[in-house]
Amino acid sequence: MNTLIENYDVVVVGAGHAGCEAALASARLGMETIMFTVSVDSIALMPCNPNIGGSSKGHLVREIDALGGEMGKIIDKTFIQSKMLNVSKGPAVHSLRAQADKQNYSKTMREVLEHTEHLTVRQAEVTELLAEDGAIRGVKTFSGASYMAKAVILCTGTYLKARCIYGDVSTYTGPNGLQAANYLTDSLKKLGVEMFRFKTGTPARIDGRSIDYSQMEEQLGDEKVVPFSFSTNPEDVQIEQVSCWLTYTNEKTHEIIKENLDRSPLFSGMIEGTGPRYCPSIEDKVVKFADKNRHQVFIEPEGLYTTEMYVGGMSSSLPEDVQQAMYRSVKGLENAKIVRNAYAIEYDCINPRQLNPTLEFKNIRGLFSGGQFNGSSGYEEAAAQGLVAGINAALKIKGREMMVLDRSESYIGVLIDDLVTKENHEPYRMMTSRAEYRLLLRQDNADLRLRKRGFEAGLIEQAEYDRLVLKEEQIEAEIKRVEHRNIGASRQVQELLESYGSTPLKTGTTLAELIRRPELSYELLAPVDPERPRLPWDVAEQVNINIKYDGYIRRQLKQVEQFKKLESKKIPEEIDYDAVGGLRIEAKQKLKLYRPVSIGQASRISGVSPADISVLLVYLEQYKYNQR
Repeated sequence: MNTLIENYDVVVVGAGHAGCEAALASARLGMETIMFTVSVDSIALMPCNPNIGGSSKGHLVREIDALGGEMGKIIDKTFIQSKMLNVSKGPAVHSLRAQADKQNYSKTMREVLEHTEHLTVRQAEVTELLAEDGAIRGVKTFSGASYMAKAVILCTGTYLKARCIYGDVSTYTGPNGLQAANYLTDSLKKLGVEMFRFKTGTPARIDGRSIDYSQMEEQLGDEKVVPFSFSTNPEDVQIEQVSCWLTYTNEKTHEIIKENLDRSPLFSGMIEGTGPRYCPSIEDKVVKFADKNRHQVFIEPEGLYTTEMYVGGMSSSLPEDVQQAMYRSVKGLENAKIVRNAYAIEYDCINPRQLNPTLEFKNIRGLFSGGQFNGSSGYEEAAAQGLVAGINAALKIKGREMMVLDRSESYIGVLIDDLVTKENHEPYRMMTSRAEYRLLLRQDNADLRLRKRGFEAGLIEQAEYDRLVLKEEQIEAEIKRVEHRNIGASRQVQELLESYGSTPLKTGTTLAELIRRPELSYELLAPVDPERPRLPWDVAEQVNINIKYDGYIRRQLKQVEQFKKLESKKIPEEIDYDAVGGLRIEAKQKLKLYRPVSIGQASRISGVSPADISVLLVYLEQYKYNQR
């Protein structure tokens, strides 16, 4: 019998994107932390797409950075192509996306972890949770060793009872053939944790030497690269970038897929888990969008060290021979040599309604959870949850109030709120459309929204915070100046307006009014504004956006005021919903199930109507009166 017993403040189970952020946050807040992984070679692994960011996901990375997380810093050091998406649309949906050198990303994150004080990295499989009287006490590993802790954070990703499938080939391994974690599920179930079975998938990797790029459209990176991290010097990311390539499936591809659907484990019933609706396999796409005769296929390098290319948009679990025929039917891939087959992966995860907005389990004190284990998908969603879980585990141990980000201040708030209050029957993916206050939650102002929260938690240093305060002052002063800066109808002004197709002035106006014209901007008007101070580019960007969208921003701020009123109306933990007269039966059932912390959260639960909320508000007033 193994009698090894060690003591830590925090145990983190898993070393993917959630585990890395959780462990770093906890250790940087002074907690003696140990992070377990089934393989130290899989730290910060990217088992699927070789990129960080993208639509709405770029917002999450910026927010992680603003709070003091690591993902943005690492991708700034290891990217090989960068692009700002949706630039033809408004700033609310601009999203940064960077191709990563996968191996370098993983290696660089590991280096940071191994040089962080208070953090121990350990290769071992955690098989059991040790709990007593509704509180976590530690974990046990496969070898029988015990690691006692005041808090445990589960970041198991897609490894729990993982099964990789393509065609009739089924192997009980984690992603990329790594060892699965086969025992922890049983321990969780013994503690009364409700589990789901989800699935995700990945496309084949193809040898770049066997691809004919001349038949594809070249996709270049941005001429001027914008860094993810607010602390990265923009000059450091202006590097020579690699190309990605765009091609398309065709009717022949779709024919091959349709002819072999009976051999697809997705359609034969061999795969039981529910897959992500917003990241479907190519089989799914061909069946669900039968009217489309082609789909985009992105050919993306896995890194500078390899010829492997990722085939974005063609995730599959079809048999090996079908995969080869299918990929080779695509323009430019006629002679493609597969390095790694595409596969689907099934895994165990939890029903996230069992969590508080702090990501602590409602029924097991000190047990936190983050990442794909919470029923979400994506590296960025995982990292965001890991960071919040790591911060809150440390704050709880310190006896401080835990951090809850709400929907009006961050995409992270939207993500966590959606997970803990809505019924999720498939892997949750972040999208800009999920954020009702997205004009306020832009990726460009993540530091202005969240740096202070990171500082209060203890992850942002004083010098970093002082820079933020200076930035806020500069933005405020410049907006004030621009609002009062009068511009006459001089010849120089009229010529400038004409050059941008803008209506000439008949009388004087303010600089702010000119900036509000769609075809003009703060930057373009510099020649007619000699008093303009020299400001950093990010300050100028905020001045432009705040003036241009002033009316819309004010409107959203009023909506947020109403939202905050409902969020501030807290619901006592001990409330008996059966005693609330006038509540519909469905509402009582849902409220008892989710145990919302506020009226705001209660109002977002499916099955709770506005009438139920009115009844609840009246009851709470009486309840508070009777408690006096």
